Formats: sequence, C-alpha cells, structure tokens
Amino acid sequence: MLTDHQNTPILREMTQNLERAKRVAQIELEPPAQTRVITISNQKGGVGKTTTAVNLAASLARKGMQVLVIDLDPQGNASTALGVEHHSGVLSSYEVMMGEATMLEAVKPSTEHQNLVCLPATIDLAGAEIDLVAREGRERILANALRDYAATRSTRLDYVFIDSPPSLGLLTVNALTAATEVLVPIQCEYYALEGVTQLVSNIERIKRALNPTLVVSSILLTMFDNRTNLSADVSAEVRKYFPSQTLSTVIPRSVRLSEAPSFGQTAISYDPKNSGSLAYQEAAIELAQQGAH
Repeated sequence: MLTDHQNTPILREMTQNLERAKRVAQIELEPPAQTRVITISNQKGGVGKTTTAVNLAASLARKGMQVLVIDLDPQGNASTALGVEHHSGVLSSYEVMMGEATMLEAVKPSTEHQNLVCLPATIDLAGAEIDLVAREGRERILANALRDYAATRSTRLDYVFIDSPPSLGLLTVNALTAATEVLVPIQCEYYALEGVTQLVSNIERIKRALNPTLVVSSILLTMFDNRTNLSADVSAEVRKYFPSQTLSTVIPRSVRLSEAPSFGQTAISYDPKNSGSLAYQEAAIELAQQGAH
C-alpha cells in the first residue's frame, strides 16, 4: 500500500508504465497474410509523421516482424532515427527514384534491430520533384522498385513504412501509388482536421487514377495532452469523422520522443518504458491486430 508521501503523480505514472510494458511484452503478433505497405501521410507538417514511421517500425521489428522503412523525405530524419548513414554520396532513395540504383543496392540495415532495414534519404532528394517530371511512368517508380526488391529478398517483408514529405508532389504520389494503405497522424491541436479533408480527396484521386486498392486504414492521434480540453475535443471530433479508422491508442506529448533521434535511435530503444514509447508500442500492436481481421 502506498503512503500519501509515496503516492506522487510521477510514482503513479512509473508504476502504470511498468504494468503497460509488461502487457506489451506478453503480446505475440502474427505476421500479416501479405506484406502491408503503409504510407504515413499528412500534408500538414509537424504532426509526427517521421516519429510515427520509425517507432511503429521498431516496435513491429521487436515483435519478430520483417520491416522496411523507406525514407522519402529530403530531410532524412527517419534515416537519422534508424541509425542509417545518409550523407551526400550514400546510395539512397534518390538514386532509386532516378533509376541509378536498385533498392537492393541502397537498402541498409538499421542499428535499431536485426529485423529492420531502411532505404535512406539524402538531401539530393530535394531536387527529385523536378528531375522526375520528364520520366516516363514517373508515378510508379517506387512501386516497381519495391516490387523488384521484395522479389530478391530471402525473407518476406511483413511491413513497409513509407515516410513521405509534407507536400503533395511526385514523391508523395509515388508513396501513395506504392502503398496498400495510408496511416494519417493527426496532431491534437487547433485546425487538426484542416488539410485532412484535402488529403482524403487527393487519396481518392490517386485511387481512381493509379492505385484502386488504396485505403485510409488508420488515423493516429499524436501530441495528445490530457491536461487540456483541446486535446480531448480534437480527439472526439476526429473519432466522429473517422470512427472505424481512428486507433484507440493516442500518442502523448513527450520530450523523450523528440530527443531520441538526436542519439540516432527511436524512442523504442532510447527509453522503452517512457509513456510516449509505450504508446507507440501499443499503437503498433493495435495496427497489426487491426490488419489481422
């Protein structure tokens, strides 16, 4: 029994997190029936796209899944978090998009986990939008490269996460054309749904023109602050508009989540029992179980 002196909010949170970590560790996941290619997309910047991509990927790799992260954002933040070199001169998603390298040549192992590999992004990717304009079949370059890569692997990929840039250019179109589903992170702040309507209508266009099987399978609420009414209001509004797609797990605001990449790590290895890290592990389990139906 905790005394009043011991029963502090920090101590309570630590106790809860230890119990959550125990539950997470006990859950076993089945691989999906076929490879799930999930593009993380939202045209609004700063909503936690990269954080979501790398932490879901690391969580699933730790559960025995074979996972590939494709970094299609010129900033290369996903590559940094996964401990993969992405300075100029490294074979990257740019060379793959330009047809100058195969994905097999450019994909690197992540320092996060032996089940996790990454196609890094370099700053060269910033010019890809212009370079791709004249390319024939330019919308399907990534889809074709991924198909060829999957065929050369000795083990089947269970999950592919594509971290796309925040704009709807040719890189994002490639990411959506290569995907089987879209996961949309939505920040629990003012104007959260602004841009999501636009994103959904763009996804519908891509569905009609290029990828008829594409679905928005999941919406993940990020940067949730349970001390504010705003977070609760945004959460309720998103769940009203997207009742079946919104994951029940929410990702809290957490300093540890933003600190981890500066150490070349995901939050999953940097601080696995932190509430943000645990939330991503729970979201990964929910995502995997949702796709198992």
